[in-house]
Order: sequence, then C-alpha cells, then structure tokens
Amino acid sequence: MNAPIRARFRAQLAAFTLDVDLHLPGRGITAIFGPSGSGKSTLLRCIAGLQRAEGALHIGNTTWHDETHCTPAHKRAVGYVFQDASLFPHLSVRGNLEYGRRRVPAAERRIMLEQATHWLGLDNMLDRRPDTLSGGERQRVAIARALLTSPRLLLMDEPLAALDLQSREVILGYLERLHEHLPVPVIYVTHSPDEVARLADHLILLEAGRVRDSGEPAELLTALDGMAAQWGGAAMLQGQVLAHDETWHLTRIGNDQWRLAVPREDLPPGSMARVRIHASDVSLARKPHDDTSILNILPVTVEAWRDLNPAQVLVRLRLTDGQPLLARITRLSHHRLELHEGQAVYAQIKSVSLVRAQEA
Repeated sequence: MNAPIRARFRAQLAAFTLDVDLHLPGRGITAIFGPSGSGKSTLLRCIAGLQRAEGALHIGNTTWHDETHCTPAHKRAVGYVFQDASLFPHLSVRGNLEYGRRRVPAAERRIMLEQATHWLGLDNMLDRRPDTLSGGERQRVAIARALLTSPRLLLMDEPLAALDLQSREVILGYLERLHEHLPVPVIYVTHSPDEVARLADHLILLEAGRVRDSGEPAELLTALDGMAAQWGGAAMLQGQVLAHDETWHLTRIGNDQWRLAVPREDLPPGSMARVRIHASDVSLARKPHDDTSILNILPVTVEAWRDLNPAQVLVRLRLTDGQPLLARITRLSHHRLELHEGQAVYAQIKSVSLVRAQEA
C-alpha cells in the first residue's frame, strides 16, 4: 500500500487539546516525536478509533472517519503495538501469533506466519511460553502478532520504552531490517532522537497537542531552532556502500561528491546506508589536512549557527550534495575561524556510526 494518509483531529481531554492536521506518506516509517504530554499517544488512539475526536481520517481512498461516518476500532485494519507486549500467558508464541492471524479471513491475509517469524527472528521460540521470554523477545512476538493481522497501517506506541539498553539495541536491529520488507506504513511514537535517526523516513514534531514541524528527518534533526539545540545535535547522512578496505578493515560509504570511512561492515557494495554523526564529533578547518589521525575530511559550506551556552556554538553546514551536517565547537574557535554564512570550510569527522543499511 502506497496511498497517502490524511489525519485531521481535534480532541479535548480535560485541560489538554489535541489539534492536528497531518498528511503522511503511505509507505515507510513516520516517527511522531515530542516530549511527554505532547499528545503522541492520544494521536495514535484517535487513528486507531480508541479516542473520540472531531475530524477526519482517510487511508488512501478509504475513509475511516469524517463528519458523517466513524468506522469502529475493531473494524479498522490497524495493527497496534504498545509498550507492554500484552501476550496471552496461556498460549505459546505460536498460539499468540495464530491468534493474530485468525482475526483475518484467509483471502485477506497479506503477511504469512513464516514471513513474520523470519523477519523478527522467532523461528526457534515458537513452542515457548511468554513467561520464558525476555522483554525484548516478548515485544518481538507482539510486533509479529500485529503484523499477522495484515493491517493497512501499523501503529507503534513507544514499543522500546520499557526495555533495557541491550534489548532495545537488538530490537532496533530487527526493526531496521523489517523496514525493508514491510508492505504497510508505520506510525511510530517515540521520545528518543536515536530511534528517530535509526528508523524514521518522515518526522512529525508534536508540541502541546499541535504540530510544530514535519518533514525529512535529516533536515529536522539538524534544525538549529528545534531538535538540534535541544538534544545536542546529530546529523544523518545517506550514502552508498562504495567498497571495502580489507587491509585496514574499513568500509567506504558515500557518493560521487563525498565519502566516509567506517569500521568494516558486512554490506554488499551498491547497497544504501544511513550514518549518524554527532555534532561533538565534528571539528572545522579552513584547509584540509593530511597530517592528522582523522580520516574523514569533507568540504562543506557554513549555513548558520547558534550559541548553545557561553562557551559553545552549534554550526549548521551543507555538504556539496546538499545534505546537512552539524559541528559543535567553542565560541573561541568560531571567532578564530571568522566563520560567516556561505563560507567554504572543511568538516573533520572523528567518529561515524552506521545506523541503518538497506539492501541494494
């Protein structure tokens, strides 16, 4: 399904008002990001039909909600994954998955049991009971169960919030791989910039029940008046796996205008990759240097900057292909370099983290 989604809601909950008008892509992962109390979960409940609201909801040419009609929640083809996996304790993993699959008539099933178990690494635990699974394993089962309802839309409400760091990292890896196979759009609620950087294809920023901004994650993550200043700043670059350097155990990622060296990754040349670069790992120079341990030195243009505190400045840069980058430097360095808008400088990148790869 690639049809776009239109969601317009106004809901009053005590002293809080949700008032949004969204145009969402009909494929990939849309992240809903914002602080606690911004209305993220309320928005998902409106989409699922669990929260009364004025407005409209159109999934392509299908109307689930408008002025004259409201499809009941149980008749909406929505898969919903909460923070708590909420598995049936008396059923095995297979039994929980079959419960989701049996909710859909055979002729309407678009995702098979074998697909869901393979995508989420469940093949070896189908006979186990939920009380023998870790938190991360239970959540993977919950995601697979939601997929087996063959939904037209998958809603995920902070699915990793209750997990420890190790479990979160494991499940993020599965979600990254799942992204390439999933035939339905996902709306993913989170308050984690890291999850946004790793998963999101489209980003909605919510604040006090209203949309503050929406668009490409790479642009919004580096906006000096928004997420960048609030969370310290990290850019997200898209590039192609160009080659592997077996001598020095490095992988080259980039395009015909820039390239980065990252620790060796088992990715086929030609596949696409997403890398995250923290602003604190970027320094600036007027000229390129070859007498340094830093391998990644890219030509960039100064676009804007913002004071973070009395000692530091956050500088927004543009690569030659138009992708944004951030550098966190001292105000003294900013003064010594005499930085100005449109200036050509070189970004020296100390560390690069691969955050998502896509098959060619």
